[in-house]
Amino acid sequence: MINRPNPDEYSEYAGRYVNLIGNEPILEILERQKEESYNLFTSLSADKALYAYSDGKWTIKQVVGHMADTERVFAYRALVFSRESITLPGFDQDVYMEQATFNSRPLEDLANELKTVRESSLYLFRSLTELQSTQKGIASGSPFSVRAYAYMIAGHELHHVKILKERYL
Repeated sequence: MINRPNPDEYSEYAGRYVNLIGNEPILEILERQKEESYNLFTSLSADKALYAYSDGKWTIKQVVGHMADTERVFAYRALVFSRESITLPGFDQDVYMEQATFNSRPLEDLANELKTVRESSLYLFRSLTELQSTQKGIASGSPFSVRAYAYMIAGHELHHVKILKERYL
């Protein structure tokens, strides 16, 4: 079981994601999101997948790709911090997006990728001991615990799905 992180286990910025998560067990939330997001994204048309609600905003395909990229980064950090306390660099989502080719890929492929990334994250978080889940490292100049990343992954997805439903769909 992964307990809720304390506020000193993540940055103020990350709190915007952690604080979106209620009291339900985090692994149950992550599992449920995997299916709900997959079903949402595979229900959209190819035309809708290329929609952006404003100039300069990402398309739905780009949002899904960003969600997969970010989850990979967060899960990697959780893995590293569960094994050793080190400092890792930050990542710039806009630089990642400049190099990405999400709009040229089928949305179903991106949805499958996101689902597979989530399955991998779930295996990681389920494998951790309670002690490992509380281990910390530094990323983007701030301390983070392993368990904070589980909550950040869920909160990050919740954040983007909410925006998609409000502004894109």
